[in-house]
Amino acid sequence: MEKYRVKKGQKVKLEAWDSNDQSEFEGDKAAGKAYLQDLNNELMTLQELFYAVQDRKLLIVLQGLDTSGKDGTIRHVFTGVNPQGVRIANFKVPSEEELAHDYLWRVHKHTPRRGEIVIFNRSHYEDVLVVRVHDLVPREVWSRRFNHINEFERLLTEEGTIILKFFLHINMEEQKQRLYARLRDPQKQWKFRLGDLEERKLWPQYIRAYEDVLTKTSTDWAPWYIVPANRKWYRNIVVSTVIIDALKSLKMEFPQPEEDLSEIIIE
Repeated sequence: MEKYRVKKGQKVKLEAWDSNDQSEFEGDKAAGKAYLQDLNNELMTLQELFYAVQDRKLLIVLQGLDTSGKDGTIRHVFTGVNPQGVRIANFKVPSEEELAHDYLWRVHKHTPRRGEIVIFNRSHYEDVLVVRVHDLVPREVWSRRFNHINEFERLLTEEGTIILKFFLHINMEEQKQRLYARLRDPQKQWKFRLGDLEERKLWPQYIRAYEDVLTKTSTDWAPWYIVPANRKWYRNIVVSTVIIDALKSLKMEFPQPEEDLSEIIIE
C-alpha cells in the first residue's frame, strides 16, 4: 500500500492519481470482496488486542469530496469490531462555543484515549478546506494553519497516537453517478441536499485546496494516503490493509493476568 502514501514533501497533483485504480486485484471484484472478509476478521482480532493492551492510541482521519464514501468506508471496514473500543467523531458547522475558541479546540477533545480507535469523519482539515473555498477567513489565516496542524499531529504522535489519514479520491463522473443514485432511490433521498449541487460547482477549487493539504500536511508522523475510491470494494481493501499493517507493526501480545490463575477452581 506504500504506492498510495504521499511522501513528505511530495507535491501532489490529483490528476496524476487514478481514482479508478484496482491494480492489486486487477479489477477482480469477486476476489476482492472475498479478501475483504478476511481483512474484516483480521481487523476484529487486532482491534480486540489493541483494546486489551491499552498502550497506544489510533486516530483515523477520513476526508473526501461529497459522495466519496466516508460513511460507507466506516461501515464496511469496521464491520464486526467491538464498539467498546471504536468511536466515530463527526465535525459539522462549528457551534457558537466552538467558534469562541481556537479552531483546534473542538478537535483535541475527540482524540483517542489509550486502547481506543477514533475515526474522524471529516476533521480539523475542514479549517483549511471549506473556509478557503468559501472565503470564510482570509488567506493569511488559513495558510498558517498547515503548520499548526502538523505540529498538533506531532504532539499527538509523541504522546502515543498513531495517525493514519485517508483522502478518498473520486472523479467528477463518479460523483455525478452517486448523486443521481441518491436522487433516484427513495431510501437514499434523505442524503441528498440541493447544496450538494452548489458544492459540485466548486470542484476545481476543492481539488486545488486538497492538493495543498496533501502536499503540505503529509508527514512522517501523520501520513496521507490517496485512496482510489471510484470502486467501493477496492477503497475498502486499501483502507483496511493500511490500518491492519499499522496495528501488526506494534507486535502486540495479550497482557498477562495480574494474579496467578493456575490454581483457581470454579465450582
